[in-house]
Amino acid sequence: MPLLVDSFVRCRLGAKLLVLWLSFAGVTCTGSEHAATATQPAAFSDLLPHFLVEPEDEFIVKNKPVMLTCRSTPATQIYFKCNGEWVHQDDHLIVRTVDPATALPVMEVTIEITRQQVEKIFGLDEYWCQCVAWSTTGTQKSQKAFIRIAYLRKNFEEEPQAKEVALEQEVSLRCHPPEGVPEPEVEWQRNEAMIDPQSDPNFFITADHNLVIKKARLADTGNYTCVAKNIVARRKSNSATVLIYVDGGWSEWSKWSPCGADCAMWRSRECTQPSPGTGGKDCQGLDLQSLNCTSEQCPQTVSRAEDVALYVGMVAVALCLTLLLIIVVLVYRRKKGGLDADVADSSILTTGFQPMGIKPSKPGVWAPRPRRALTHSKNSHLLTIQPDLTTTTTSYQGTLRSRHDATGKFSMTNGPLLDPLPKGSHTLHNGKLNSDPADFVSRLSTQSYFKTLSRDVANTSYGTFNFLGGRLTIPNTGISLLIPPEAIPRGKIYEIYLTVQKKEDLRLPLAGCQTLLSPVVSCGPPGVVLSRPVILSMDHCSDACLDNWAVRLKKQTYEGAWEDVLLMGEELASDPYYCQLEAETCQLFSEQLGTFALVGESLHMGAAKRLRLVLFSDAYCSTLEYNVRVYCMDDTQDVFKEVMEMERQLGGRLIDEPHILLFKDSYHNLRLSIHDMPQAHWRSKLLAGYQEIPFYHIWNGSQRYLHCTFTLERLSLGTCELTCQLCVWQVEGEGQSFSLDFNIAKQDTRAVDSEFLLMDTNATALAGPSAFQIPYLIRQKICSSLDAPCPNGADWRMLAQRLKLERHMGFFASKASPTSAILDLWEAQHFHSGNINQLAAVMADIGKQEAMIFLVSDGEC
Repeated sequence: MPLLVDSFVRCRLGAKLLVLWLSFAGVTCTGSEHAATATQPAAFSDLLPHFLVEPEDEFIVKNKPVMLTCRSTPATQIYFKCNGEWVHQDDHLIVRTVDPATALPVMEVTIEITRQQVEKIFGLDEYWCQCVAWSTTGTQKSQKAFIRIAYLRKNFEEEPQAKEVALEQEVSLRCHPPEGVPEPEVEWQRNEAMIDPQSDPNFFITADHNLVIKKARLADTGNYTCVAKNIVARRKSNSATVLIYVDGGWSEWSKWSPCGADCAMWRSRECTQPSPGTGGKDCQGLDLQSLNCTSEQCPQTVSRAEDVALYVGMVAVALCLTLLLIIVVLVYRRKKGGLDADVADSSILTTGFQPMGIKPSKPGVWAPRPRRALTHSKNSHLLTIQPDLTTTTTSYQGTLRSRHDATGKFSMTNGPLLDPLPKGSHTLHNGKLNSDPADFVSRLSTQSYFKTLSRDVANTSYGTFNFLGGRLTIPNTGISLLIPPEAIPRGKIYEIYLTVQKKEDLRLPLAGCQTLLSPVVSCGPPGVVLSRPVILSMDHCSDACLDNWAVRLKKQTYEGAWEDVLLMGEELASDPYYCQLEAETCQLFSEQLGTFALVGESLHMGAAKRLRLVLFSDAYCSTLEYNVRVYCMDDTQDVFKEVMEMERQLGGRLIDEPHILLFKDSYHNLRLSIHDMPQAHWRSKLLAGYQEIPFYHIWNGSQRYLHCTFTLERLSLGTCELTCQLCVWQVEGEGQSFSLDFNIAKQDTRAVDSEFLLMDTNATALAGPSAFQIPYLIRQKICSSLDAPCPNGADWRMLAQRLKLERHMGFFASKASPTSAILDLWEAQHFHSGNINQLAAVMADIGKQEAMIFLVSDGEC
């Protein structure tokens, strides 16, 4: 190609010396028969070429190549350049003509692009081609034409769901078509017939491909199917049945009947406006009414005087009883209110520091999540249980000590933390814990903000709290809410709940490379006034590398929409939210209660989610067939709990420890296969060599868990030993292989119930001092000692450094009491495994040995 260009330059310079009679003679300056050159009339020798036809974007369908065409005039040479490189001369098909109207030379060139050419650079850049034309005056370039490989995946990212809707209500059916190039078009069918919104305005298809029935009619009952198509293929979703039902309605009341001998008249109505149909409800209420009356047939007249006196007397007695009851209530409330939270007794700690035993994990039994297992010291038998909260005021007389045993006593020196408290009495009031879950949910369901919350009592905790704070925990989910002391204003009492939402009930708006990284957690009621942030703890499933992610905190508004309230790494001290992202958990400081979730957007293909792979089989098998179920889920405890509970109901058997797999944002599916079974005893009934879970089903996180079932067949009922290899890998990525070896006839001693329930045996709600590791008074003295800046740095800043929290210095500094914020975070992190003696050692390390108050005499308090 450089030879042609150089020859063209020489030809152009020589053209200035040519005479006009050579204008129509054929001249080839390059000497090559493949060079596309031509002469032109001298009158047009100074014109730049312009394009009559430019190459257009094309799609390669299956293995069929595409043709690109370009036409220019006046042109002496014309060639294609693809992805910055010249296409070989031999690959051009050139046709030369003369425009009869202008007598200008016209050149047309065509090239062929194959699938193999495009695939060579697939994933690196888009394949493009451009036409370049020369004349004696200069060159011109055409527009770029992009060539893409067309495809349409098989699986819909979201399919329509069956619905039952009342007559004349709006119906919305969601559909997210499979990924495809070019982007597929979407149409809808009802009972296999195409829906045309132009001919039936009651139907409307949104820009997001959802079908909306504006007012449901009885004729709209049917099976609805979402259809996606492009130039490659046509796909149909599973059909969703829509049932339009009619609730019954009353007709008008009839006229009153004449007054009868029984001194009553009647009227009736019928449930026919409309009549209930297709599963609709019957009319509610009476269809017959009666009314007392008088007439000639019923000579009864107005009540006698003695009856009136009787009625007046009964009313008077009722009023007196009501007044007496009001007085009793007022006296009781006044006496109860007299015990104000600010009034104090000589004791500062309540019965929250009582010994209890927490059942440790049995030796030899696998703990489903050992990295979250309880840390048991030799003094773990002194951990605290929930105190008796049947009364609102409790007091403690005797020695003040921490919730943990102070076996290793520290020497104490005089210092500010040992100064006596102000004179007076101090009485602390614990919150009150609700005992009836059904009653609590029933009361909340009447509030407007609770309408979108989960009604799953098993995954909801709740309690009543005051300024002493407390803690709510949803067992075996890794989700908890710490309400620090003074977070609730003094004099206020809040009834607070904590629940985990099912992801399929709340669909977050995810776009592009975004994925759900955490459970959707609600705490409330929303709108309550907090004096300090609470701390919401929950699991996440990212690789915890912020260089790979843009992690956002989303919050649901009162209207049900979702908004971004925080971007990790760009927090401001003035924000009402702050997150600490740890390896597997997230600690969220929040000045507001509400519904929250973590959403991550991968910044490049190195970003990865942690998946937990769990294997189950039938606990007992009496047939030749044997099923192995492989669950693939986000590595968060709430999803794992749901799967464990479901398998417990199915009578499942855990056949191997869970495995962690990093799933990268590479758009590649996850494949699973079983190999190396003893062929003489077992065979697989799977027709294909592997099973595959689509990438988007895993990445978008809308489905809480996915699973594949491998159906195996033993050749004899006497075969009980099964050995094989389970391989799990991401297409064109790294994978893992797990060895399985177990006896299908042997009853497994690792019951699903026991091994799972041992994970978390703590109370779901703790109110008052029993919810904290650090006693209330000691906490106050530590804060007063470390909040004030110290010249040698022995203040809250050193405490944050020793606890490896220096990354959050700016956040702590923005608080009125930085030490209090640090201790709140320490409490949230170490509730299950924290050792208060370790915190005391940190205090000693920064030179505040007076902070180690683990045994204080009654007189000093």
